[in-house]
Amino acid sequence: MPSSHGRGLLHLAAALDQPSVFDAEPYVEAARLAERGGLDFVTLDDTFARPGPDALAVLSRVAPATRRVGLVPTVTTTHTEPFHVQAAVATLDWVSRGRAGWRVEVSSTEGEARLFGRRHAAPLDALWQEAGEVADVAAKLWDSWEDDAEIRDVASGRFLDRDKLHHVDFTGSAFSVRGPSIVPRPPQGHPVRVVDATEGHVRHTAARYADVALVSATSAAQARAVREQLRSLAAESGRDPDTLRVLVSLLVDLGGGEHAAEPGHGGGGPRQTPQGPLYRGGPVDLAELIATWHTDGTTDGFHLRPVEPRRDLERLVNGTVALLQHRGLFRTFYPGSTLRGHLGLAKPANQYAQAGGTS
Repeated sequence: MPSSHGRGLLHLAAALDQPSVFDAEPYVEAARLAERGGLDFVTLDDTFARPGPDALAVLSRVAPATRRVGLVPTVTTTHTEPFHVQAAVATLDWVSRGRAGWRVEVSSTEGEARLFGRRHAAPLDALWQEAGEVADVAAKLWDSWEDDAEIRDVASGRFLDRDKLHHVDFTGSAFSVRGPSIVPRPPQGHPVRVVDATEGHVRHTAARYADVALVSATSAAQARAVREQLRSLAAESGRDPDTLRVLVSLLVDLGGGEHAAEPGHGGGGPRQTPQGPLYRGGPVDLAELIATWHTDGTTDGFHLRPVEPRRDLERLVNGTVALLQHRGLFRTFYPGSTLRGHLGLAKPANQYAQAGGTS
């Protein structure tokens, strides 16, 4: 059964990907546009497989130029140090004042492995097990500082209450981390973890560790089936399924202006392409597709990836989002200031403070 949350608050996110763009300003402009539309968050992809700017660094530049929209860079767990990954994501949460997320990704090719020269490529199952362990230890390191660990007592010269710093002593399949972190607990407690769960071998990791799961689907039935599977797996791992948001990830080509969706692109669902499911048509039919799939409980929302970054994002915000707002299906303003707040997710309790009875 679809959750009550799924039929209530619609969540919308957009990709800022602009291949071959290295200057910061186009990303800042795109993020500001998404913010004007009230979108929950923007994503910026990253990979070791092609040239491009570091996504987390770019969104750190975007952070002071925006006020409300969530910022979710892709950060690969393969070949990178888990301790550095969590510290970087926590830093983004601080500089954005609680708007950071982290799209967890793996690196599977031998060519990418040779860039680092530390180990060979591994099977995807092993890589996603490792990614889950990195997501797990990141949460532990974020909790390794209690919220009130900083004293800043000038008179005594004490900056920290060492009783409120905790070692995590984590040993995974490919790494071990003791901690504590070098960054105080992030404003959100845990920055939002996002995982693309389209492929079956990723779903156990997404269901256990993700706050947001992205799913590519060409029909409402397909999207609904994956959402139900993810919710079931989340429950099996001991989570409340209502703490997992499942968003359909969809390429959008709004070059047709006000024209209706091309056959096979709207109505019954998008059309499959080598790059993923694609909607091609106008903003009106896209709004109808989003509204229908959300209100019937198929999905908690959509992650929209413009084919033509500037043109399609502008038509998305000024057309599709405006229509959804007019129908009362999407927010017209941000009621809160954190990404977890936009997603309707509570700030997690500190696992170490709870264990010590001081939460």
